[in-house]
This record gives sequence, structure tokens and C-alpha cells, in this order.
Amino acid sequence: MGNKIILWREHLEEIPNFPVPSGFSFRWYQTGDEQEWFRIQSAPDKLNEITPELFARQFGNDKTALSQRQCYLVNSFGRAIGTGTAWFNDNFEGGRFGRVHWVAIVPEFQGRGLAKPLMSTICHRLRELGHNRAYLTTSTERLGAIRLYLSFGFVPLLRNRAEEALWRAVEEKMPAAFPRNFLAQAQSNK
Repeated sequence: MGNKIILWREHLEEIPNFPVPSGFSFRWYQTGDEQEWFRIQSAPDKLNEITPELFARQFGNDKTALSQRQCYLVNSFGRAIGTGTAWFNDNFEGGRFGRVHWVAIVPEFQGRGLAKPLMSTICHRLRELGHNRAYLTTSTERLGAIRLYLSFGFVPLLRNRAEEALWRAVEEKMPAAFPRNFLAQAQSNK
């Protein structure tokens, strides 16, 4: 099932910019999108129990906040095929952080370069909403997602030896994604 790991970005400046490919577009949360979110998250996620109630636990019911923060990637037929949320946490590591939250693309559209434009949009929205830094959580099993997050300047948050051990195991599975001495530098920057 994998272990939870955290990545963070000290600042939201110089976010990589990837435009959405032709035939796709973005839109923001609309009333009723809870079912779209559930459908999109359920398709690729085999590590979490995705239930309709999970949406309410993760995002509450503030429709205004959702309409500003929850993004949907839509195909040329108007069907939502991906989602990600520019969420927040007012008390993460003792401060206010933006949060890249629940990013997913349905399996039949994965591998088409759509995650990068989605991440660009989410990170830019966090900055637009006044966040100066951001974090996200993922699983050690999600190597593709980890590679994506690293390419966006997110780095491991190493708060203890257990977290460092988890990251060392990830590094062993995908050494090309980690520059030389990367974890040692992350450890010294915490």
C-alpha cells in the first residue's frame, strides 16, 4: 500500500508553465462536481478508500472556496478527466501553506502529458490566492507522481529518520529522478 511522504516547495516563484494541449481545457468547481471528483479519484486510486463522504471530509462544504480552488481538466467532449485542488493548511509545520491536494487523471488519459499542465494550473492558482509556499502528500508507491512533483521543484520534507528512510527507499527505485546528494541537501535545508 505504500507509506505517506511529504514534499514541499519553499516558494511559489518560477513555477514551470505547461499549457493545456489542444482539445483539452480547464474549468473550476461547479455545484454537483462532488460526483465528478469521486469518479475521477476512484478510477486510478487503488491505495485509498475513495468514498463520496471523503470529499466532504477533505474539502468541507464551502462552495466559494471550492469554485476558486478545485480544478477540473476537461476533454474535447466536455467530460472531466482529471482534477487537482489548490487547497491550503493554515497550520502546517507551524505556518500557512498552500496545498496541492488530490491530483488525479483517469487511467485512459494518463501518459499523455496532461499532469504537467494540471500541476502548473494548481500551483499558479495557489500563488494567485496569496500562498507563498506549498506542500503535498503522496505515497511511496506513486513513483510517477513523485517524479512529477520533483520536476516542479517540490523536495522531500525530512523531519526524522523514519521519513529519511522512506525517501532513501524511493530514491533506490528511481535514482535518475534524484540529483547526486539530493537527500543530503534536503536534510540540511529542513
